Amino acid sequence: MQIRRPFGPDRADHWSRAARVLAASALAALMLGSVSGCAPKANTTPASAATPTIVTLTPDQLRHVRLYTVTPSAFHKTVEAAGVVDFDNDQATSVLSPISGPVTRLLVSPGQAVHAGQALAYVDSPDFAAALGAYAKALATARTNRQLADADKDLAQHNGVSAREAQQAETDAVNAEADRDAALQGVVALKLDPEVIKDIQQGHAISRVEGAIRAPISGTLVEKLITPGQLLQAGTTPAFTVANLSKVWVMAQISGLDLSSVANGDAAEVETGEGQPALQGVVDNIAALVNPDTRAVLARVVVDNPRGLLKKQMYVRVKIHSRAESQGFLVPVSAVLRDDVNLPFVYVAQAGGGFARRHITLGYRNGDQYDIPEGLKAGDRIVIDGSVFVQFMQTQ
Repeated sequence: MQIRRPFGPDRADHWSRAARVLAASALAALMLGSVSGCAPKANTTPASAATPTIVTLTPDQLRHVRLYTVTPSAFHKTVEAAGVVDFDNDQATSVLSPISGPVTRLLVSPGQAVHAGQALAYVDSPDFAAALGAYAKALATARTNRQLADADKDLAQHNGVSAREAQQAETDAVNAEADRDAALQGVVALKLDPEVIKDIQQGHAISRVEGAIRAPISGTLVEKLITPGQLLQAGTTPAFTVANLSKVWVMAQISGLDLSSVANGDAAEVETGEGQPALQGVVDNIAALVNPDTRAVLARVVVDNPRGLLKKQMYVRVKIHSRAESQGFLVPVSAVLRDDVNLPFVYVAQAGGGFARRHITLGYRNGDQYDIPEGLKAGDRIVIDGSVFVQFMQTQ
């Protein structure tokens, strides 16, 4: 049986041409429809013209709008900054061991109140024993030489010894007394108990005395840096830190924009953020250098800390109330709106009636008011109540 092909070569070419013609027609119709759809209609208003420049309200609508007349105002800025608590370094000190040797006993713990001269730790030190021996020896020598000088002076008056011998005895006595005083200063520098020094001066026998590390000031022991048995080096090994915590320093980081508003003597409030009331302080120093990492300047605030709420390295919030008076145009926050690109503007009443948008620059915020550096002038009347209503009417 002969199989017939549905189309022959000539019919296939015919249908191929027909398909191409049909596709071309459809494409032309589609392009024509697209062009027609893109063309603006005769009755269509452009979007820019849909929003009027001036908004005019009826008398009934105006009753819902309240105006404010812009006038120059004086105000005091409040600068907010992050701060870190530090010791009052005028009333805090690192206690160095005055003697060398191993620690034998620790007498205090961190957080404990100490008074000036109180023993904080004992050290078994050969240097200490040597200093005591040197003082006792110098004391005895000075006494002996003074007795000899006094005796020679009496003898010289009766021609018992020559004047030269009497003068030499006096010189020896003075030198011995100088050595005694120097040895005493060495003992005092070791923070020896005054009662022990008094016993040595009176010639009493002294039993073995341990060297002590004593508190140089009264305050709170905030750090203990040594342990029993640790070998200390005189004048170099830090042993303790004692600080008076009744006052502390708060180092506030002030940005360059706010620096001109901060001065020594400005009142400050320190907030810990822990539900406690703000602590009062005063700015007493502004650094002369800019922090190269933060580009901020440190302002030191001295704060009373009677209950010990502020701890070293605690992060706090600082509000500094500037005493310097600033001038500007203050407008209520309620007057400021934002456009589609988030730029601030206000509605300004026009001479012929109605209201027009005017973009402004926002400056310092003083409570519920903004300082407006640019965009307004004295005498402008702006909408402060009903701004959103005016904006709604402008879009209708």
